Amino acid sequence: REALITKQDTIPANERFKLESMDQENLPSAKKELLRQMSSPNRARDDSRANLNRKMSVQEYEMLKEEDEGCLKKYRRRCMQEMHDKLSFGPKFEGVHDLDSGEAFLEVIEKEHHSTVVVVHIYKFGVRGCEQLNSCLDCLATEYPTVKFCRIDAVASGAAERFSDEVLPTLLVYKAGELLGNFLACTQHLNEEFFATDVEAFLNSYGLLPEKELPAGEDEEENYVE
Repeated sequence: REALITKQDTIPANERFKLESMDQENLPSAKKELLRQMSSPNRARDDSRANLNRKMSVQEYEMLKEEDEGCLKKYRRRCMQEMHDKLSFGPKFEGVHDLDSGEAFLEVIEKEHHSTVVVVHIYKFGVRGCEQLNSCLDCLATEYPTVKFCRIDAVASGAAERFSDEVLPTLLVYKAGELLGNFLACTQHLNEEFFATDVEAFLNSYGLLPEKELPAGEDEEENYVE
């Protein structure tokens, strides 16, 4: 029996622990990590899972939140556009229409769709403010396609005696054949240097323009990048 006692059995327990510790200290780092995982195999997986959860909550939460907000904005915008399309009765127009006679002027007023707002600019070349107002109406025509913007030379209208240089430029606004606005020498209500936004604000102050069209093809949510 004494012969079966090994050398390790003769080493006290405390000394054996010291030797094992010294041996582990001399091991490469890769082997140390392997031994650590073998001693507690679930710990590494738990640590990884905890790290993953922490990254999800801190790094990805804001991104997911932004995506949700972008989807909501896109959905609201689509609903508004669909509602707008349903409520937008009548034809749509492109650019400012040039009228060449008094008959054309009367036809636009009397025969246009009853829901269409018709804005007519009576002008004369060389009269101050007329050319600038024409440029402003060109811009507004693109923003209000449901409004029919027209212009006619005072001489071509056949009523040059009624539209002298003193009352030009003149803006007339009609709907369903009814005169809603009659603005003689309308630039006197604007600054000396005015722009399309000034003319728009002037007409809106009298409630003569409909709701502005939503920009077609413009979707800021798709380009939403933080």
